[in-house]
Amino acid sequence: MHRDSIVIKGARQNNLQDLTLRIPKEKIVVFTGVSGSGKSSVVFDTVAVESQRQLNETFTWFIRNRLPKYERPDADAIDHLAPAIVVDQRPIGGNSRSTVGTMTDIYSVIRVLFSRCGRPSAGESSVYSFNDPQGMCPECDGLGRVVRADLDRLLDTAKSLNDGAILFQPFAVGTFQWQLFAESGLFDPDKPLREFTQQEWDLFLHGKGFRVPRLNHTGRMGSNAFEGLLERFERLYIKRDLSTLSERSREAAAGMVSQRTCPACDGARLNQAALASRIGGRNIADLCAMEVADLIGTLAEIQDPVGGPIAAAAIQRLARLEAIGLSYLSLDRPTGTVSGGEAQRLKVVRHLGSSLTGMTYIFDEPSTGMHPRDIGRLNGLLRQLRDKGNTVLVVEHDPDVIEVADHVVDMGPGAGAHGGHAVFQGTVEQLRASDTLTGRCLRRSAPVKPACREPSGWLTVTGATLHNLKDVTARFPTGVLTAVTGVAGSGKSTLVSEVFTAAHPEAIVVDQSAIATSRRSSPATYIGIMDPLRRLFAKANGVDPGLFSHNSKGACPECDGNGVIYTDLAFMDPVTTTCRLCHGTRYRPEVLRHRLRGKSIVDVLALTAEEALDFLTEKPLRAKLRTLNEVGLTYLTLGQPLSSLSGGERQRIKLADQLHRTGQVYVLDEPTTGLHMADVDTLVALLDRLVDAGNTVIVIEHDLDVVRRADWIIDLGPDGGKHGGRIVFEGTPARLLESADSITAAHLRKAVPPSAP
Repeated sequence: MHRDSIVIKGARQNNLQDLTLRIPKEKIVVFTGVSGSGKSSVVFDTVAVESQRQLNETFTWFIRNRLPKYERPDADAIDHLAPAIVVDQRPIGGNSRSTVGTMTDIYSVIRVLFSRCGRPSAGESSVYSFNDPQGMCPECDGLGRVVRADLDRLLDTAKSLNDGAILFQPFAVGTFQWQLFAESGLFDPDKPLREFTQQEWDLFLHGKGFRVPRLNHTGRMGSNAFEGLLERFERLYIKRDLSTLSERSREAAAGMVSQRTCPACDGARLNQAALASRIGGRNIADLCAMEVADLIGTLAEIQDPVGGPIAAAAIQRLARLEAIGLSYLSLDRPTGTVSGGEAQRLKVVRHLGSSLTGMTYIFDEPSTGMHPRDIGRLNGLLRQLRDKGNTVLVVEHDPDVIEVADHVVDMGPGAGAHGGHAVFQGTVEQLRASDTLTGRCLRRSAPVKPACREPSGWLTVTGATLHNLKDVTARFPTGVLTAVTGVAGSGKSTLVSEVFTAAHPEAIVVDQSAIATSRRSSPATYIGIMDPLRRLFAKANGVDPGLFSHNSKGACPECDGNGVIYTDLAFMDPVTTTCRLCHGTRYRPEVLRHRLRGKSIVDVLALTAEEALDFLTEKPLRAKLRTLNEVGLTYLTLGQPLSSLSGGERQRIKLADQLHRTGQVYVLDEPTTGLHMADVDTLVALLDRLVDAGNTVIVIEHDLDVVRRADWIIDLGPDGGKHGGRIVFEGTPARLLESADSITAAHLRKAVPPSAP
């Protein structure tokens, strides 16, 4: 019966090619292969989705209707599944009320400790919570900082309301918000604001509690509740969860406010009663500001019968953070400020204390953002989960993580339509000896760059002290490829992404932030060729360009331009079917009669980036298409939904969007994220071409293949947190090999051949 394996038969999800696979249980199984080869389609879109879907079926109809809906994956059979826990790469959240302490639940234990042992006691544990009205600072509502509208940015008092005195775009002349003031009858709309009387000024900024007449869109007289400008702005843009606003609105609002540490709580977020409570002379904010390693020592000093066991419970959880290399974090660190690698490890820590067995843990590139020094710690955690009797499935590219696998499934042989097959299954030793692309990459060993480019100049950062940087002065060479290295928490991102880019705002930054993805966005829309393509079709056929948009006039009326019909069957699983009218093309049937050089708009969107480069001869289009091919995305079709792209593909499409510039400074934050070892070769070749074209390229990177091929290295450390923030090495990769102080150097020496310089 093979109950010791998860059995997949005939999987066709995304690009899987009728895949049949046996995945051994209670083992660490690593899925490898180039970006887009089908790894995530097997692990996440097939195994994880079907496990979660079947688990949901065990609940009552009432509960199931409130749970996420999962559609059955496209496969003939998926048998012998276990409940799945997914640890993916999605951000852990930038909510301003979320901290490392709240996310890991360690803060809850600390709150209980203070409610039992704090003197004077402020009361129960909720009184020590900055997310509870009983505990939060009344001045900043538990945020630790005061954000206020800046009237000098918000208003031009020399102008009248009709002349555009309100500078905030959502409140600009003609908007509903503007009408509330200019057409309220309370103010002369042609009178400059600086001529308002004190009474008018107070009413304009703070008035509320009454209604004003207003014509609605039908021309009928109605009324609206009046709210002063400051009152309204703060309610809509400061006191609400900013994640509910569009990116454009957040950016616009950010330009109109100033913020500073809350003077009432000095950034501690809590009210005075909670802060007055102390244990051993320290209040709860003092403990949360400590680095994890220091906090463990402080809590260990608590020995009384009541507080001792509670402190021990906190220490047990903190020790897991320390074991995974996050000893430099503090519990008050906002989760929105942690790196991708730190976020991954925080998610892992949440599951380590679980006593559940027989589970399937699924990890999406858990080594992301990790220095080679920390990979060993990660591998230890994966082994712990396996040894408890769980199955651990890992999508990964890092050779050090692949090394810990009990079983490897290598997907390929290529990406997109050229992938979707299991080209290898077996042990790591067998993979290394195989002729697959992954096997060949694992066998290779290359020296550091023998001859480095000479800098054409220098860009300098002086006396940087942000976060943990210790009066750092750094010189970044121009006209070369620079790799900024160091363990997690050493200050790399602070130095480059914050200090350097602030000093040199002209730099083009390609970071790890998510790109907007939906069924309607595609490579063509993202790199900006869709509009000129529509105009080409319109000109060739003498019709409206909107006809060639499946979001506008050309959209199929049956599926609204989606290409599929999504049917929610209430308590049953949802069903997605191809639209019968447009057959999945998204367009009205009549649109397909219009041609450009013999092809319809659907035919063109079905072309791969490589094929499109041959078909579209227009210069502006070719320049942008060439960038997709240069970043190795030759196989992507122009109309493929961005939501179907892997993490590595999304990272590269962001880079492609910026490549048409020359003579620039490029800053890339871990561009190898999600890339196979062979894809890293393509990336480095691209970075070399950028430099050869006269650009300066700075990468924050852990991948030793990038480090050894750079022209210049800036290594930060020696460790993370308060033990980091210094430059421990500057120079060429060959000189880095000789450094005795650098942790990066020690790992680079292991990675290059012994005979290398």
